[in-house]
Amino acid sequence: MDQLEHTKKTAVIKRSVFINAHKTSVSLENEFWHGLHDIAEQEHTTVAMLMEQIDRSRDTCNLSSAIRVFVFNHFRAREKMNSAASSFSVSGNDLPKNVLTVDEPI
Repeated sequence: MDQLEHTKKTAVIKRSVFINAHKTSVSLENEFWHGLHDIAEQEHTTVAMLMEQIDRSRDTCNLSSAIRVFVFNHFRAREKMNSAASSFSVSGNDLPKNVLTVDEPI
């Protein structure tokens, strides 16, 4: 893939949205729009409701930046949870020799 193709795929897309009954525009890379849609689907909500939540809780003056940070933090936290869960899934063979398993007689 050449640099021009990569640039096209990560181009900033500007969309008009209504947040708290006010029309505004949000400019995000396509990947962040997809991430926002994925999060809304996981949370069983709409993108508009998710944006309102981000807008209420943001401590930056730029909504687009707040959305990017929200999406990034969401997927970073999910990755940490997945990593932690996989490190806790051990089989009886992975346990130290002095640890008894449930089906082992005492």
